[in-house]
Amino acid sequence: MRIGIDARELCGRPTGTGRYLAGLLRQWAVDERARRHEFLLYAPEAIGLPLDHHHFPTRELRGPAGWRWEQVRVPRVAAGDHLDAWFAPAYTAPLRLNVPVVVAIHDISFVAHPEWFGVRQGIRRRWLTRQTARTARAIITISQFSKRELVERLGLTGEKIHVIPPGIDPVPTNPESRIPNPSSVLYVGTILNRRRVPDLIRAFAPIARAHPDVTLDLVGDNRSNPREDIRRTIDGEGLQTIAQWHEYVTEAQLQHLYGRARAFAFLSEYEGLGLTPLEALAAGVPAVLLDTPVARESCGDAALYVPPDDLPAVTQALETLLFDDPTRARLLAAAPAVLAGYDWSRAACDTLAVLESCV
Repeated sequence: MRIGIDARELCGRPTGTGRYLAGLLRQWAVDERARRHEFLLYAPEAIGLPLDHHHFPTRELRGPAGWRWEQVRVPRVAAGDHLDAWFAPAYTAPLRLNVPVVVAIHDISFVAHPEWFGVRQGIRRRWLTRQTARTARAIITISQFSKRELVERLGLTGEKIHVIPPGIDPVPTNPESRIPNPSSVLYVGTILNRRRVPDLIRAFAPIARAHPDVTLDLVGDNRSNPREDIRRTIDGEGLQTIAQWHEYVTEAQLQHLYGRARAFAFLSEYEGLGLTPLEALAAGVPAVLLDTPVARESCGDAALYVPPDDLPAVTQALETLLFDDPTRARLLAAAPAVLAGYDWSRAACDTLAVLESCV
C-alpha cells in the first residue's frame, strides 16, 4: 500500500502536531508490518527530522505551506503518485484527493471557542475541518473528550472516530540535572489564550515574594489572540530576574529544563489531550492543572487540579508541589499507571490499522 502523508508539521520548528507525526514515523520505520507499505511525504521545504529517505521519500513542493498549498498544489502532484490512501495528521486534508483519507483531529477549539481565533483564520479552519471530517473515510483523535466534542459539535457518527492516544517520549536528562531545583516551576507549550499563562505568572508572584530562591521558566511561542503581553505581565509582577520566557528552546535545552524542574503548571481550559504535562510526569515532575474533563482523563491521580479563575488556589497548589514531599511522592507513585496508556508502538500500530482498513 502506498500512503501519502502531509508532512508540513515536520518543517521549521515542529510543535505538538509535528512531534505527533514524528513519533508515528519513528515507529513505522522499525515496525515490520509498516515496512511492507510505502510512505510518501509531502512538504513545502526540507524536513529537519532525520528520516530513512529510502522508506520515507519526500516530495518537496516549494512554497508557502497554507491552504493553497494543501488544496491546490498537493492534489495535482499526488494524482500522479498512484496513492492508495492519504494520512493528514493535522485537522485538514486536500478535498480533491481521489483516495481514502484518514485525518487526525486533535481538538476543535476553533469551533468550541471561535473567540480565540482571528475572524478569517477561524472561518477557514472551521470550514476546512468540517469538510475534511465529513469526507474522510476515518478520523483519529487523541482522547475520549475530543471524540465527544467531534460528535456533539460537528455532528459526526462515533463509529467513524477512532481514539488513539499518542505516545509520550521519555525525557533524557544529564546526570547533573537529574536532581531538581527545590523551587523551580516550569511551563511548556505554545502560548495561547486558553492556557492562561498570565494567570500562572500572577499566581506564581506571591511565592516569589515569600521565597527569594524560586524560579519560573516559560517555554513557548506566543500565538495568543487577542495578543497577551507576557513580558509586560512578568515586569508588572516584579519578576524580571526570576521568571524567564524562552520563546523557543532546543531539545537539549528542554531536557535540561525538565531535569531541573520541581513543579509543572498547565492552566489550560481546553485541550484535545495536553501532552506537555504528561512529558513532565515522565520526567518525574508533577503538574498543577486546571480542573477540566480532559485533564482528569489524561493525568488521573498523578496531578493536582485547581478550579478556573481561582489564582489563590493555583498559588497554593504550586507551593504544595514545591515544598510538600508526601504529596509529591503520592502523585509520582501514580505516574506509571497513567503513563502506561501512552505508548508510541501501540499508537503507530493502531493508526496503521485504521489506514489499512480504509483501503
